Amino acid sequence: MEKIADFLFEAGMLKRIPRSGYQFLGGGKESVAEHSFMVTTLAFVLSRMDVEVDAGKLLAMCLLHDLPEARTGDLNYVQKKYCRADEGLAIADQARGLPFGGEYKALVEEFNACESREAMLAKDADQLAFVLDLRTLIDTGHKGADKWLKTVLQRLVTDTGRQLAEAILARSWDDWWLGGDSE
Repeated sequence: MEKIADFLFEAGMLKRIPRSGYQFLGGGKESVAEHSFMVTTLAFVLSRMDVEVDAGKLLAMCLLHDLPEARTGDLNYVQKKYCRADEGLAIADQARGLPFGGEYKALVEEFNACESREAMLAKDADQLAFVLDLRTLIDTGHKGADKWLKTVLQRLVTDTGRQLAEAILARSWDDWWLGGDSE
């Protein structure tokens, strides 16, 4: 039980680790935990759009995919050119002694391999979270966010992910609020 308690405290560290790419974007901000929440919410939606997938596996993969960053930090695209985080070592150390350590390790490895349908949708959820943030920044007048959008959209690997991206981009960030769904 002590190892599980330590694992949970470590997961809580993600609330304190900022996502580093926003510093290069020049606007917006979020913690790794905030990102993981949005990715997991997107995974829930994607699992309902593609009923052939194992929804539990997809959700677990998204929930856990960035947990190694509690040890490695969040390296952005530019930093990864110069620094190499040993994510495998971080995962092995985190998983050691956990009754579900093997499952945790397998889920993150499957996410990174991006070969199963669940992993491809998880990767799309990861990118769609950024699409939502970029759309919000564009809609609120942040200059430069539109430059990033094309690159992020090219990272989508499933038709389901691309369809959801189209729907996101066809809306404004505050349409849900202004629409007044009280009918």
